[in-house]
Amino acid sequence: MVEISSAAQKYLCELLSKQDESCGIRVFVAQPGTANAETCIAYCRVGEEQEDDMPIEYEGFTAWFEEKSKPYLVDATVDFQEDRMGGQLTIKAPNARVPNVGPDSPLEDRINYVLYNEINPGLAAHGGVVSLVEIVEDNTAVLEFGGGCQGCAAVDITLKQGVETTLLEQVPDLAAVRDVTDHTVTDNAYYQ
Repeated sequence: MVEISSAAQKYLCELLSKQDESCGIRVFVAQPGTANAETCIAYCRVGEEQEDDMPIEYEGFTAWFEEKSKPYLVDATVDFQEDRMGGQLTIKAPNARVPNVGPDSPLEDRINYVLYNEINPGLAAHGGVVSLVEIVEDNTAVLEFGGGCQGCAAVDITLKQGVETTLLEQVPDLAAVRDVTDHTVTDNAYYQ
């Protein structure tokens, strides 16, 4: 899943030696499958790991990998390069924003994949963006528009003929789409 180089392991051991004896690390992706995805490494003290985290033992520490982040961490690497300033820990996760999704992937991942790869590039031409807020009862996707789409006079057309149609075609077990955007704010609207 994640390759942690020997240099990175050594550096992490040095960092962890300054913490509680049983402190490890936790690796996860914040906002996975979106343009804002960020791969994170955090201290993980006993009891801070999640129930479904996967532990892997390294020499001198335990790394906990978040279950829901696993598809986004495929082919990820952690390395450490020394330099004049001391050095830098780098994390590269090529699937953090656009994971390898398939028909068995969670509904949220498949929706974000379509939003990120197919819908948002078109909306970006008008300075707009749409993101998944949550999935509610009966597999309904709750979306929020931003940028040029918030308050845009054509948002109903964009939602019904563009976003909703595309999502329902490409994510078969999605039942409906609902917009929760406050469209009374028209400061950046593309069409007013």
